[in-house]
Amino acid sequence: MSANTDTITAIASAPGAAGVGVLRVSGPAVPAIAQTLLGRAPRPRFAHFAAFRDDDDTLIDRGLLLYFPAPASYTGEHVLELQGHGSAVLLDALLRRVCQLGARLARPGEFTERAFLNGKLDLAQAEAVADLIAARSQAGARAALRSMEGVFSRKVETLLQALIALRVHIEAAIDFPEEEIDFLADPAIVRQLEALRAELAELWHEAQRGLRLNDGLRVAIIGRPNAGKSSLLNTLAGNERAIVTDIAGTTRDVLREQLSLDGIALELADTAGLRDTSDPVEREGVRRAHGELARADVALLVTDAQNANDDLSLLAELPAGVERLVLVNKIDIDHAGEHHTVAHQERRDNATWLWASAKTGAGLDALREHLKQLAGAGSGEGAFSARRRHVLALQQVAAHLEHTAHVLDTSRAGELAAEELRQAQHALGEITGNYSSDDLLGAIFSSFCIGK
Repeated sequence: MSANTDTITAIASAPGAAGVGVLRVSGPAVPAIAQTLLGRAPRPRFAHFAAFRDDDDTLIDRGLLLYFPAPASYTGEHVLELQGHGSAVLLDALLRRVCQLGARLARPGEFTERAFLNGKLDLAQAEAVADLIAARSQAGARAALRSMEGVFSRKVETLLQALIALRVHIEAAIDFPEEEIDFLADPAIVRQLEALRAELAELWHEAQRGLRLNDGLRVAIIGRPNAGKSSLLNTLAGNERAIVTDIAGTTRDVLREQLSLDGIALELADTAGLRDTSDPVEREGVRRAHGELARADVALLVTDAQNANDDLSLLAELPAGVERLVLVNKIDIDHAGEHHTVAHQERRDNATWLWASAKTGAGLDALREHLKQLAGAGSGEGAFSARRRHVLALQQVAAHLEHTAHVLDTSRAGELAAEELRQAQHALGEITGNYSSDDLLGAIFSSFCIGK
């Protein structure tokens, strides 16, 4: 893509809007295109009422023309905005006319890509534009807007400067190998590294929360057959989404349900009961249930008072970072048929335990509230959106810093420590685009909608 080629895109009005259609053009030929359409040089940032005419002077439409000269525009280039009536026929005719004057159709995300290439946005901010458009909840939209305004980027930049300062300190120590003083044993280096790792851990948790606000919280409902998993899904979803019977093994495949809890997006996945079975279909369901756990943010183990301690083994081999919830179901009855109404919550066995009844609904409000908190509800005004690649990049940085600490604590090989910090800096820089491959940029911007 050449950054000096004019580009154009059509954005039709949303259903129920005022019936306005918008065309935007970006590139060096914008002033000439604007002058041709208006009949005179446009005044910057002024709404001109214009008659848009074809090359044979046939009237196409009447509307507003706005010209934004570079660099004070969204893309950092000359930008032209044409507002006409929201008819697809008229927009198409106006689009053909502007292309006749030297523009071409924009690729998905090309306007934001140009803004990134021209330094108007960093990569994390550019991604937040798409996240804002695709937001599935009010909380997610607010978080994406804060990322677009640079909240996440500034935190990454602060961390990056601290990392660079530590790298400079260590590389300066390497320059004096013959000195009797062991500069790498300086407590200041250790303190810097510890502070850096603490700041990174905090940013990782914030990014993880931002990812959940952006993508929604993915909850895998697991447990033995007939534990009440499908009943729980139906109750939370508010409809009979899953088949519920007394026959063990009814659920054979993963059943997903999207829902919103007070503006927080959740994806619930009801899985097959986890047990050894000779039934090949049920065995495939169990395999898929384990696959669902690998991609989940939360493993929600549904059990009962009789089997709770034994069922904890189902949480033993969860991937790192998966939140563990144990829902002791069927508190309305116990194995002797006695009724209970106690619903409470506690933390033990590296999991949050809740007592509830999917049948009566007792205790489920506490479950909903806990899921909302895990998804980022109540995160405050500082919450920002993030993507999975951001979280993975921060994990890479953490691994390099851990290796740095090990090197300084054992061999004190300055070159090795400096190399680990260099790789950490590279991984951190990939978040905002300081270090970006063309393949990464292509993958990111191709996912945008036309018009952005």
